[in-house]
Amino acid sequence: MTVAVLGAGLQGCCTALALAERGIDVVLFERAGAVLSRTAIANEGKIHLGWMYAADPSLATARTMMRGALAFAPFLERYLGIEAARLPTSFPAAYVVHRDSQHSVAEVGGYFAAMHDLLRTASAARPHAYFGRDVAAPVRRWSDAELDAAFDPRHVAAVFDTPEVAIDPVDLARRLGAVIATHPRIEIRLGHEVTAADDGSVATVAEGRTRREPFAAIVNALWESRLAIDATAGIGAGRPWLYRLKYGVGFKWPAGLPRPPSATIVSGPFGEVVSYPDATTYLTWYPSCVTEMSSEMQPPYWPASPEGAAGRSMVAGTVDGLAAIVRALAPIRGAELDGLWIKGGPIVAWGNTDIDDPRSELHNRYDIGVHSQGGYHSIDPGKLTMAPLFAEVCASRIAQGGGQ
Repeated sequence: MTVAVLGAGLQGCCTALALAERGIDVVLFERAGAVLSRTAIANEGKIHLGWMYAADPSLATARTMMRGALAFAPFLERYLGIEAARLPTSFPAAYVVHRDSQHSVAEVGGYFAAMHDLLRTASAARPHAYFGRDVAAPVRRWSDAELDAAFDPRHVAAVFDTPEVAIDPVDLARRLGAVIATHPRIEIRLGHEVTAADDGSVATVAEGRTRREPFAAIVNALWESRLAIDATAGIGAGRPWLYRLKYGVGFKWPAGLPRPPSATIVSGPFGEVVSYPDATTYLTWYPSCVTEMSSEMQPPYWPASPEGAAGRSMVAGTVDGLAAIVRALAPIRGAELDGLWIKGGPIVAWGNTDIDDPRSELHNRYDIGVHSQGGYHSIDPGKLTMAPLFAEVCASRIAQGGGQ
């Protein structure tokens, strides 16, 4: 039995591994010249527990994210053979309530209390599943003095500690890519653009030549091309969607300067800071870093990095926007940043209005998962957090008879 996996991003690579470890041969198709080379490494790597989603008071998104987050590190331990606590993760994120937040401090605090109860229950049987960290500890609100020392109170109404971390996406891609490349049951075909698929075959273009091949099952793990390929299989989206091109700025924090805390600013079009112990620092500021949107079936092939003046303007706008809120960032305004990079990729989500709309469907991430029709399986991960869990779900479904 041979299964085609379309797309060698995080979702595709996790699914290929999960299938291969179940004794199933895999052909992994990727348009780019390397696996895990675009959106998989162009993000902050946050493994969401659900704290961000105060706009979903039903807690459906929180429950979904918890399931994914608590499965993430165990997947890496199983398939990469490394203790999850040894993987490079960020300092835990403080959640910062902006004074222009779409939700009041009371609303965010109430949501966090409900979140904590859910998380304590969800993690009870596996207390160290989240990178060896205790996620059941009570959420702590910062004192006014603590807030004033780290943030500008003219912009910040409250700050809450959370156990949420990010995992270094470049390190993760390197480790996962090495395992994929040497697995005897996984054949990688780079430079192959998928143009169509159904529940029995895949059409690709490579070096100008079109080819259609039969497979026992097809897994559509593409990112921005997933809906377009679903359509060739006769599967419509049935609802509006939105692609957003979002960039982030990374660099090594200057020696001798106090480090900024990892901080996620809620709720609305703000941004975040992700600080790693090795001085790697990631910044994103929504007004500067989200540059394109599309509701086309197939969005443009957006560049992974802006060039020239556009890149310089993005860095300046991001640093300035966040430095007005996070005090530790003020000294790097206008400074030359060591190891500076700008990377980005599309965010794919259901909805038709941006996050400045409090009622936008973009604030939810629960109607996602593995959608199967015969031997054709399309995976909508929603967030990076969910990729390992959905890989296991899809691989189990196929191994138990789906697609045969």
